[in-house]
Amino acid sequence: MTSSRNAVPARVLRALRAVRTTRAPVTRAMLALCCLVFAMSPASGLIPSYGTGHGLLLAQQAYFRRWGVVPVDLFSGSPRAALTPATALFVHGSWVHLLGNMLFLHVFGAMTEQRLGRVRFTLFYLGCGYLALLGYAAAHADSGQTLVGASGAISAVLGAFLYLFPRARVTSLLPFLFFLPLRLPAWVVLPFWAALQWLAAGRAGDGPGVAYLAHVIGFGLGFGCAWAGHGRTARVKVSPAPAPEGENQP
Repeated sequence: MTSSRNAVPARVLRALRAVRTTRAPVTRAMLALCCLVFAMSPASGLIPSYGTGHGLLLAQQAYFRRWGVVPVDLFSGSPRAALTPATALFVHGSWVHLLGNMLFLHVFGAMTEQRLGRVRFTLFYLGCGYLALLGYAAAHADSGQTLVGASGAISAVLGAFLYLFPRARVTSLLPFLFFLPLRLPAWVVLPFWAALQWLAAGRAGDGPGVAYLAHVIGFGLGFGCAWAGHGRTARVKVSPAPAPEGENQP
């Protein structure tokens, strides 16, 4: 009996071996840069010169307002404000915020980078991240609340991963199953994640709050870019072994 592995075209097998062994320099650089920026920021609490207590809080607010997206400022015509959807991708509000984003980038970034290529992945990551934050800001144009984080860009990576590797299995903790760890195909896990983001965005109220809408926009952009750039014939339809970078544990 012929195994399913032997039935897979040689070019697909070569692609799978490549993504398993790739060093993913762009993904690793993004991880390192986000962690470095956070460690040097007042949000980390690691720099004594920012002070403590109320002084530290004021320093954090000023930092986020300078480098984060403030919708009401973004559409004021200021050239500096127009750059903030790019700078905000490397700014995070807390350790939990940083580690959560970096986990998803660590898990899904390497294989996506290998399929897109280093240059295209860099432009894809930054471009989709920028547009996701811009779209969120446009939906809350009168808001003065600051938006920071790489969630929009990482959501785009998830969307592209879903298109390129629909049957790749990832380990997930599903809340409605008492957080039992299950290995499920990406085409099950990631649309479920996107649906949760959409529902959360609809319940976010009038204020921006958590940027669920940026997640949804990023996810859609990522999926669309992968579809437009690769087409049906470029999809990997087998279930590759987990990449060295780890497994998804939302």
